[in-house]
Amino acid sequence: MGDHHLRQGAKLADWLIKGLAVLGVAAFGAAALVTVVDILGRRIGYPIEGVVDLVQLSVVTGGWLTMPFAFYAAAHVTVDFLLAALPTSLTVPLKVLGALASFVLVGLMLWQGYLTFETRTMFGDKSQQLGIPVAWYWYPLLVGLAVSLLAILLGLVTSIKQELGHE
Repeated sequence: MGDHHLRQGAKLADWLIKGLAVLGVAAFGAAALVTVVDILGRRIGYPIEGVVDLVQLSVVTGGWLTMPFAFYAAAHVTVDFLLAALPTSLTVPLKVLGALASFVLVGLMLWQGYLTFETRTMFGDKSQQLGIPVAWYWYPLLVGLAVSLLAILLGLVTSIKQELGHE
């Protein structure tokens, strides 16, 4: 029964990580679309009001919401050719060490990000052009970092299972 719950939890986490990645990619697409429409609109005298606020929010959202998927899919920069030359007895501990370092670093980023979020949102600041609450720029960062912690762990488990031939 416990193994069933673990598998269900892993499926839910997989759905969450991939869902956030889709939202992140959509946010990048929105930034591009707003930029193109603004450029075309300027040619006929109808620019998009607040284009800078919209593009900044979209790019920030896209970057932070796709980050967990990069950890989960091991899509970040690695030195695979060195690991491929090593025996499994060395690759598994190195992968664990790398995941531990990533987990600690992302955990510190989340902690400091939250402290900065509290400071930045204390007075209800808003963006200059559209008055978007500053908190909206911080929510994707906090969610992306929190889910990245989960993605690091799941990515490690998947990687170790593959190394040991259990998948």
